[in-house]
Amino acid sequence: MSAALEDGLEQQLDFDKVAKIGRDGHQVVPVVLQEADSGEVLFIGYANEEAFLLTLERQSAVLYSTSRNEIWHKGATSGDTLSLVDVRVNCEQNSLLYRVRRDGAGACHTKDDAGNTRTGCYYRVVTTADTLEFT
Repeated sequence: MSAALEDGLEQQLDFDKVAKIGRDGHQVVPVVLQEADSGEVLFIGYANEEAFLLTLERQSAVLYSTSRNEIWHKGATSGDTLSLVDVRVNCEQNSLLYRVRRDGAGACHTKDDAGNTRTGCYYRVVTTADTLEFT
């Protein structure tokens, strides 16, 4: 990911993301990761069947990276793992909600200007169709 994308204030929404996942043949469902106590949405990821089963087994968020084509245990390298409270499925059984608790300082892989892990990935607000600002 580029610094301009993750830390910039120019809006660059990827409206082709879901289509790319389909074209690449990934068999995944979207997963919303939500902090169980506050209700804060931390980020959205994807799970294939293996990641889903590993999440249940480990009681910690495991996802499938559609960009790296691999399973990743969230926070395995940073220490910012997400302990599972429960898993919920939507009415059409085509997306999941992982209600979690942060085991470290944050949930996002990015850091703020002071070098601190961000608590979640939704740290910017849309101000116009083209610009963002930090919350």
